[in-house]
Amino acid sequence: MQRPHNHQLLPLLLITGALFAACGDEALEQPASEELGAPTARAFPPTARPDTVEHFRADMAAVRHTSDGGGRAELVLSDGDDGSVMAGARRRWTFHFTVGPEGISDGGALYFQTSPFWGWSTPQVIRPREPGFTDVELINKGSDDALLLEPQTLGPNLLAILCSGRALREGEVIELVFGANEALARADRHAEEGATFWFAVDGDGDGVRELLEDCPKVNVYAGPPSLLVLTLTSTVRPQERPRLTAAILDVTASTGLEIEGALNLQLMSSTGIEGPTLTINFEPEDSGRKTIELEPLPKGVWRASGAITLDEIELSSISNPLLCDAEARRVRWGDLHGHSQLTDGTGTPDDFYTYAREVAMLDFCALTDHDHWGMRFVDAHEEVWQGLQNTTNAHNAPGEFVTLVGYEWTSWIHGHRHVLSFNDSIPMLSSIDEETDDPAELWAALRGTDSLTMAHHSAGGPIATNWDFPPDPVLEPLTEVMSVHGSSEAMDSPSLIYSPLKGNFVRDALDKGYELGFIASGDGHDGHPGLPHLSPFYSYRAGNGSSSARVGTGGLAAVYCEELTRPALLKELRARSTYATSGPRILLSAALEERPMGSHLKPTRGDAALSLRLHGQAPIEEIELIRSGAIVTRIKLQEPTLDLEHVFRLSALEEGEYVYLRIKQVDGGLAWSSPWFITERESGPWRLSPGKER
Repeated sequence: MQRPHNHQLLPLLLITGALFAACGDEALEQPASEELGAPTARAFPPTARPDTVEHFRADMAAVRHTSDGGGRAELVLSDGDDGSVMAGARRRWTFHFTVGPEGISDGGALYFQTSPFWGWSTPQVIRPREPGFTDVELINKGSDDALLLEPQTLGPNLLAILCSGRALREGEVIELVFGANEALARADRHAEEGATFWFAVDGDGDGVRELLEDCPKVNVYAGPPSLLVLTLTSTVRPQERPRLTAAILDVTASTGLEIEGALNLQLMSSTGIEGPTLTINFEPEDSGRKTIELEPLPKGVWRASGAITLDEIELSSISNPLLCDAEARRVRWGDLHGHSQLTDGTGTPDDFYTYAREVAMLDFCALTDHDHWGMRFVDAHEEVWQGLQNTTNAHNAPGEFVTLVGYEWTSWIHGHRHVLSFNDSIPMLSSIDEETDDPAELWAALRGTDSLTMAHHSAGGPIATNWDFPPDPVLEPLTEVMSVHGSSEAMDSPSLIYSPLKGNFVRDALDKGYELGFIASGDGHDGHPGLPHLSPFYSYRAGNGSSSARVGTGGLAAVYCEELTRPALLKELRARSTYATSGPRILLSAALEERPMGSHLKPTRGDAALSLRLHGQAPIEEIELIRSGAIVTRIKLQEPTLDLEHVFRLSALEEGEYVYLRIKQVDGGLAWSSPWFITERESGPWRLSPGKER
């Protein structure tokens, strides 16, 4: 009997462990990077996986037989049952696979795969009392039939049904019962529309398989209400009407709950002045979320507190701070890095943007699904890429909510970057295409376009950034210091990234002379842009009577931007008018000698003043000043406070130095200012001095 070849199995199996598992730090035998088209000889970073790239290239080069991917899979349902299930719950699903016109040869195989993300049971045939047990049989098979169907679990979430004895003929039907025993089968832990059960066929038995064009889908709906999230507009001018979004979510921050109840709200200023009280009445058709406009507020810092009782359970929350001030620079919040069910996330692209706007109340957002990773590769399906761009553009509403076309350039050699376009479309430049498989080639292909790239999880898992390629000063002026993977800022950072690689942090890149502003973004795979830090699967811990809530890992990009449009955002991002948080909407305003974050500042002989103003979503407990690679000042507040101002004095700032701030809340929430760079140059791209080391 022919067995599936490893080169074809591995791409689909890789996803399960590689995305969230730590990479080893062993050195690999690697060619000099001239072989990949880099301008000078460089070694790959220790976390590089050239073998993974070769597996993907072999898969793309493999010839598919016309019988591969043939046939039809259907979900068998009784009257009144649509196959849906509550997030994280268990049930049984029955499928009928009908063999296609060319059959499946002796030695061929049918494959059944559940999503390798977020807790779907693995289809398995050896533990009948455990979840995911799967019965497989040919309907109406005769007792003397020579056909043998041999189901084998090949790895997490993947079942192969090998065919021997004779070929499967057109029209024959294989029945799969997923969750055939009393333990049933567990669904996705997150609510999503159109969760896919994947079927693939190797029709000729050569080890090369192809996904069916249409695979069965079911809906996963949210669990009971568990979280109340209140979000206010962060900055307004007097006489402007701020917005407030109230969202009632399940334990994983999924939306779509059909609830009924009254949410009572109170606005309070930081000086203790009580503002208006109001009530929001939820009806089932609201899906557990509502956005309202408030009356203009007096000058000051405001927060909203609210509570609602649902089925004798009280949910309460305090919002982010709102600053009302005629002189306030507008802060816009965004998540520029996330994934959907198109690759290795959950939920549809449409639901991704709806959640960003209606639940998380983001100002801007980008869905950056992988170029070549996940279940169906976007770079190999132009219609999928075009559909993703169309969905992104359909949600773009200048002045209200800005969406950016983007994707993740998923290099398993040089590190992952997301590519963002500030136009309606952008070519898909794949990380496994030999013309664009290193950063220099990627930037060369993008040069002259309204695009940006940003390195992420650069200091460790799942793969570290190759900082031997100096970031293009126009295309990559920023870097992501925080995401669900943890912080890549520095080895001494709280919420450190997993599998950290010493010497590969953002601070190490600054020490090389790279001038990079800071942002953060979620890199969430749960379909919840803007709020992954509220998921228990990203380390969120709910508070109770004896302990306070602890936010998990996540990330938000804060941009000082007056107009909410694509061109305005591009201008401010390129100017490094940004700061980063791990998810909470901390208001951070800082200036060094009256120069904003991300600026150049000339060397000083005397003292320089760095003024800081903070308004936390939880009390601030620690502020650190980092200067040229070292923490030079740490302020640990004996009595943490929501609002504070402070002035640092820095002496004799010298050419080539940099300075930035790191802030920590009592709930673990973090924020980073973009650095200030000390140089005689007023502006313009940085230049790395040969052999420069600090």
